[in-house]
Amino acid sequence: MSLAASLHHHFGFDSFRAGQEEAIASLLDKNHTLAIMPTGAGKSLIYQFAALLLGADVKPAPTVLVISPLIALMKDQVDALNRKGIPATFINSAISTAEQNQRMSLLSQGKYRLVYVAPERLRNVTFLRSLQNLTLSLLAVDEAHCVSEWGHDFRPDYLHLAEARKQLGNPLTVALTATATPKVQSDIVRLLGLPESTKRIVTGFNRPN
Repeated sequence: MSLAASLHHHFGFDSFRAGQEEAIASLLDKNHTLAIMPTGAGKSLIYQFAALLLGADVKPAPTVLVISPLIALMKDQVDALNRKGIPATFINSAISTAEQNQRMSLLSQGKYRLVYVAPERLRNVTFLRSLQNLTLSLLAVDEAHCVSEWGHDFRPDYLHLAEARKQLGNPLTVALTATATPKVQSDIVRLLGLPESTKRIVTGFNRPN
């Protein structure tokens, strides 16, 4: 099945938006990728689509770990994925410890194709160790500009992602953001511990305001 046919089958869209197909193809070629695309351009589709194709022939299917700083956005995306029949979950402070443990148990059994967590979660040694027992097909870092002090929304916890990524075996990584000057793009690559050969896909990085 072609990428376009898979897109229609799984997500109901007839065509890709600018940059999406190039970024997905880059990940399928196992290239670390930095995608700079405007708000509303469909950045999340890149890692959601890749989650269905990377390691699709492996049982249980590997997991995509999504780092997101926005709890509300996690729930919206997980709800939308589950409605499409794509097993996904989030683990954060908005749910009880018992529910977190239940989701971690299902995660260890390979029941989820995507799991969303906040960057702070990777500073939890127990959580990080549990992830080390998983097969990760992809690490997706959303709002990646937060790693740079020159970004408009610097989040210190993003600075720990490179070490966490190393402990997870330096998995294939995609970093995504709507806003990143060339300087911030270089910061993202460097501060996430990505190689200089990381493929950069830039369809725009200026905000109207």
